[in-house]
Amino acid sequence: MRHQLDRRAVLRAMAALAAASGAGAWAQGAPQTLRFAAVFSDKDIRAEMIRRLAKDIEGDFKIEPHLNSTLFRQGTELVALQRDNLEMGNISPQDISKQVPAWTLLTSAYLFRDAGHLNQFFASDLGAQMKKMAEDQLKVKILAPVFFGTRHVGLKPKKKISVPADLAGIKLRMPPGDAWQLLGRSLGANPTPMAYAETYTGLQTGAIDGQDNPLPNVQNMKFNEVMSQIVLTSHLVGFDVLTLNQKVWQKMDAGRQRAFQQAVDKAVAWSTAEHQKREAELAEQFKAGGLEVYTPNIDAFRAHAQKVYLASDDAKAWPAGMLEKINAMKS
Repeated sequence: MRHQLDRRAVLRAMAALAAASGAGAWAQGAPQTLRFAAVFSDKDIRAEMIRRLAKDIEGDFKIEPHLNSTLFRQGTELVALQRDNLEMGNISPQDISKQVPAWTLLTSAYLFRDAGHLNQFFASDLGAQMKKMAEDQLKVKILAPVFFGTRHVGLKPKKKISVPADLAGIKLRMPPGDAWQLLGRSLGANPTPMAYAETYTGLQTGAIDGQDNPLPNVQNMKFNEVMSQIVLTSHLVGFDVLTLNQKVWQKMDAGRQRAFQQAVDKAVAWSTAEHQKREAELAEQFKAGGLEVYTPNIDAFRAHAQKVYLASDDAKAWPAGMLEKINAMKS
């Protein structure tokens, strides 16, 4: 009888320990190092997002950040994850679309209206479908979309821009990759591939006439110092995808996966709110600093961009009806 009571006490203790773990308690022991690669700088809001995430998961994991493309050059982070040369990365949907053509839909101009629409999509069955498609084909774990602002065109020349035709001949820096070049063409510009870290010098020397980025990125990289104007085209709700090496994810038990995901969601929500706040402030700040900041004919830009995308080979890979369903979402 004494032996049975002792055994029951042990089982109850084990059950309590398991419940604590399932609620998000982290295991003791040496933390696993997660090398994290991204193109953004340590001044970026997303860098603070990663620091906050690291604090919430410390004890089980130690995030080792490699920013400014210091570990892998821009566009190669996804392959590094797939080859087990990287544990965590901030991956652009454009890079995903190189291997999963259906994802070119998520890189198209004027698809998402704002951060709320973006997050609503990824939380929906439609978003789950696109995530599963990418995870199954790429063999990675997609944790969350990371909003980093709405992309606008910034130019060094003082030429007034009202409609896409006004961008004809403008050398607009875009990140390397076919999806990015298509985006540049959809705006009416002459897209020029160039690494993010080289963009300031490119503007300074005249190798490019402009760039497209959200306003917080413009501030972080000081592009405003070498531009004369910002055209509020609002052509793309900028987001990357926080992505984890599949083997790292699969080694976690269900409780640890839940706790890890909750920590990610908390950090990403903070980052989104900070970006939205910063965007509202920066337009006025840039105006005060001497830049011309204005809104062109958005309807003309949207019509031109959609025409270019629907006529492209990319559109052939889009899941049937997906574009219309995304458009119909009420955020």
